[in-house]
Amino acid sequence: MSEQITKQNRDDVYAAQREASEREDLVMFTNACFASTGQTEHYSSRQSGKVSIDFLHGYVLANYRTVYRRVLAAGVNDFNRARIVMKLLAIGAPENPVDRAEEGRLIAVTLRSLPANRVFALFASLRKLKINNRRTRAVVRDYLKRRNDPAFDAVKYRSKLRAVARHAHLELNGETGRFIFLLKDQKHFETPLYDAFLRAHYAKQAIYELPFSIAEGFAARHRIPRVEFLRKIQRQMTHAEKQRVQSAAARLGVATPGVDLSRMPLTKLALYVLSLPDDERRSRALEFHDLLRASARRVLRKRPIQLGKVAIVLDRSRSTCGSREKRLRPLAVAIAIHYLIGQSTDEMRAFWTPSRNEATDTTTNEDHVFLFESGGQTDLATPLLLAIEWRPDNIVIISDGFENAPVDACGQIVFAYRERLSRAHPIAFIHANPVFDPDHFSPKPLGNALNTIGLRDAEDLGASMGFAKFASGEASQTQLEEYLGRLTDDLIGGMDE
Repeated sequence: MSEQITKQNRDDVYAAQREASEREDLVMFTNACFASTGQTEHYSSRQSGKVSIDFLHGYVLANYRTVYRRVLAAGVNDFNRARIVMKLLAIGAPENPVDRAEEGRLIAVTLRSLPANRVFALFASLRKLKINNRRTRAVVRDYLKRRNDPAFDAVKYRSKLRAVARHAHLELNGETGRFIFLLKDQKHFETPLYDAFLRAHYAKQAIYELPFSIAEGFAARHRIPRVEFLRKIQRQMTHAEKQRVQSAAARLGVATPGVDLSRMPLTKLALYVLSLPDDERRSRALEFHDLLRASARRVLRKRPIQLGKVAIVLDRSRSTCGSREKRLRPLAVAIAIHYLIGQSTDEMRAFWTPSRNEATDTTTNEDHVFLFESGGQTDLATPLLLAIEWRPDNIVIISDGFENAPVDACGQIVFAYRERLSRAHPIAFIHANPVFDPDHFSPKPLGNALNTIGLRDAEDLGASMGFAKFASGEASQTQLEEYLGRLTDDLIGGMDE
């Protein structure tokens, strides 16, 4: 009898350990999908990040396919959604009809929601990897059929569309087929955009009838001065393109393309403001402050965040300057979250790490934090102690996790508070990290005492916090799958309406 009890206890222990390990795997993968972008980070190279995230994708797909596909509905970033779709197409459809139907619809709605340039890059990767099964060909065909403006796609992505059509054995009939495959033999097209592309080879004026990214190449071929080109092409530019060339146009003395800052997403707006000279940021501080608050309110209308009395500990150390590919993004995310949480509650204070030899700054939702700059070491302990002293209900720490002044102090403070002081005044701690660390296969944690969640943009905070209870061990793998299942049903249902 005692041997049976001992065996049962041992089996229970093994089962608990297995579940904890599985939950840790899935939480790590989800956090990585929120934070990783396949780009160079301040402390790691593009190659190391690529190797790390590729391993994670392969491991989770092989062991937890249901969760893997349902992460598409979790709000993770475009880079990882495209990679999940590619991996699913490469491995083939599931045998179970229910799983096959769910996976197919998830792939379809994901492709429809991704930017077109990323989708065509994905299709190019499928061709390079020689992934050409029946489901892949059907997915490509159905995606192209649903596009609103096939002529625009044919002009802007002509070489990619030609490669995709050959790879997926697509039949491009009529003018589109002639434009893609027989352009040199054509003298005229009825489709205005096709005809403009044809005429742009010899007529400069036709260039200004084309999409901006295509017109740039023709402008260089015809040696049109950059100033003249930017002045005449503005009506063909998208909002994002106007934003991208705004600084260059100003340096050339061209009237700045009209950019509607009120339409810009919160994190992109913070990045734009940080990219401006210090004098301009100060002279337009009231304007930018109002724009950032309005953008934060738009985010909260879509995904409310309720944290009660909340303190945020924000990292503005040297490493928040980011990398060449992600310049100032960590600092921009911290500033955007300052506005996001500030607009979600009247009881918010922000405590920033010291910059160089300056004292830690304490700010509220009325302060112009976009005037801050990256600098100094990562001293999270000082602002964390000040935040605890304010006695909030929640403390959210925004940092890349590379704490060095002193090392590991943040985790030790949180551990000590939970062990000795939490009964008198409980505080919920969470660490949100916008930087992927290849060495940890996830955003770098601040010790075992803190739950770490990943995010790329401040707008991801609400979605990313939805996984916090799984990271803390409060929910099982089954509950995680059910939660992702509900998100999947919502996504599919919303896209099908």
